Amino acid sequence: METLLQQIINGLVLGSMYALVALGYTMVYGIIGLINFAHGDVLMVGALTSWTIIVGMRESMPGAPGWLILLLALLIAMVVCALLNYTIEKLAYRPLRNSPRLAPLITAMGMSILLQTLAMIIWKPNPKSYPSMLPTEPLHLGGAVISVTQVFILGTTAVVLAGLMYMVNKTNLGRAMRATAENPRVAGLMGIKPDMVISATFIIGAMLAAIAGVMWAANYGTVQHSMGFMPGLKAFVAAVFGGIGNLAGAVVGGISLGLIESLGAGYLGQLTGGFLGSQYTDIFAFIVLAVVLTLRPSGLLGERVADRA
Repeated sequence: METLLQQIINGLVLGSMYALVALGYTMVYGIIGLINFAHGDVLMVGALTSWTIIVGMRESMPGAPGWLILLLALLIAMVVCALLNYTIEKLAYRPLRNSPRLAPLITAMGMSILLQTLAMIIWKPNPKSYPSMLPTEPLHLGGAVISVTQVFILGTTAVVLAGLMYMVNKTNLGRAMRATAENPRVAGLMGIKPDMVISATFIIGAMLAAIAGVMWAANYGTVQHSMGFMPGLKAFVAAVFGGIGNLAGAVVGGISLGLIESLGAGYLGQLTGGFLGSQYTDIFAFIVLAVVLTLRPSGLLGERVADRA
């Protein structure tokens, strides 16, 4: 029972990070029908930017509280990623908006390679240790162990998701997003500027990716230029799993995939008699994708037009 509880906690932490990245995929897809495969690399830029800020602040402000340094690094990473994604949308995707769908898809893949290459040049290819900025004393919960960093991840994710849902459903920007997703031409006739709405969507998605990147780095303790590929790919699977274009589906898909991976890591060895170990947990994401595309292509919650934001 303790092992089960521990794996559930780990799965919720992992799934919450997947959910944040999956929301970026599903928001962009919901409005312009584009799968931004460079989104995982925006996560990487956020993580490496925060690492740079933390290292610099620890040297220049050795007495500053760790949580304050982490918060400042997180905010700066969000700004950097927002500017990056805004630039990507304006220069790489906007000119191809009316092109065949294959063109922006290839562009997104190229942008992913470009971001990884630039990051390798700027930060060098070797992995870097991510400083621990929060207390390391673990907390005990019913026999399971949860770190302060994991509590921070779960709490921050809950607040961010609640804020995003409120923004989409209750604010003028959220209504503009839903209107643009429904019909951009009609939205334009109503005084909405689709280009501004699309740019805002990319900016919000980038900020979510930056938060996930900092969380990922803090949880696993290392950063490097290629770190965004696998989380980005799995978050895309989570978005498809929950229902691409559906905000609630992205959250459900992310949490579900995190739990599946974590439980698989804990019990895969037992179920296969030691033939497969925890190092094979990556296969679960792609098994889930294959099953969903075969049995329910629209995802668990389906694609709802009203949620395309």
